[in-house]
Amino acid sequence: MAGRLLFVHGAGGFADDAELARGLAGALHLDLLMPELSDTAMGFEDWAEPVRQHLDRLGPDDAVIAHSFGASILVRVLAERSWERPRRATLLAMPDWTPRGWDVADYAFTDPELGTELTLLHCRDDEVVPISHLMLNAKALPSATVVELPTGGHQFDGMVDVVAARIL
Repeated sequence: MAGRLLFVHGAGGFADDAELARGLAGALHLDLLMPELSDTAMGFEDWAEPVRQHLDRLGPDDAVIAHSFGASILVRVLAERSWERPRRATLLAMPDWTPRGWDVADYAFTDPELGTELTLLHCRDDEVVPISHLMLNAKALPSATVVELPTGGHQFDGMVDVVAARIL
């Protein structure tokens, strides 16, 4: 059985993130699992519960990537308990929701460091989530691998192979 990629899309981004998710699944030779999360019910628990359910079904050959708002939800879910899997997760263009960033307490990551190995990727030319959020998240997650890409915007346009290479 081939491994799977659980891709958690951004807010209202199921359609917008589909090309990125498909591209990464193809580059990583994984089957794509991308649940469509609500674009109207945006509370933490509205997204966290389905993410928990999908994480519980992952196996050792599966990967996890989350984009933007989805990354904010995933990192908090991973901090909730000791997960056997995933051992690694990749967070793309994750906003910082603490008072130093966008200041929305319901989404802010304020937990201790995770046991999951994290990679944070962000493009300098992201016009949705400012690049300054990458360094704020790096301070909150000091053991994470931090990758700043020069271009690609919020959707990592043209950067699928570069992102995939950082995940392998």
